[in-house]
Amino acid sequence: MEIRKYQIEDLPAIFQMMQREEDDWSDYCDADNQEKYKKAMNHSIAYVILEDDTVCGYIRCKDDDGYGIYILDLLVSNTCRGKSYGRYLMKAVCDDYKNMPVYVTSDVDPYYEKQGCEKVGTVFAVEL
Repeated sequence: MEIRKYQIEDLPAIFQMMQREEDDWSDYCDADNQEKYKKAMNHSIAYVILEDDTVCGYIRCKDDDGYGIYILDLLVSNTCRGKSYGRYLMKAVCDDYKNMPVYVTSDVDPYYEKQGCEKVGTVFAVEL
């Protein structure tokens, strides 16, 4: 297992992982959204986790100009789950940004609670 910073060459493997998911991840993969997501990845703090030189997970974050790091996406391939890879990815972010709080925007609260994360707020969609 190896964790390293995201490289543009990792994107096809990330899209393949997303397409295998049953929930909202596949929305990023349709033709209209792939270019937007590629741009988002290029403007994010992102890491991948590899097993035998194969991308099997990734994390994408944003820096709020020194006020905190926000984890926006965290995905581990279903064939690699149960190995703490998501936790290792979060730890890599925390280790690289030791002097900043790290937050997560979540739609899978039980996972983050299991990792020992404390719920400190809620995200709302604004539709006015």
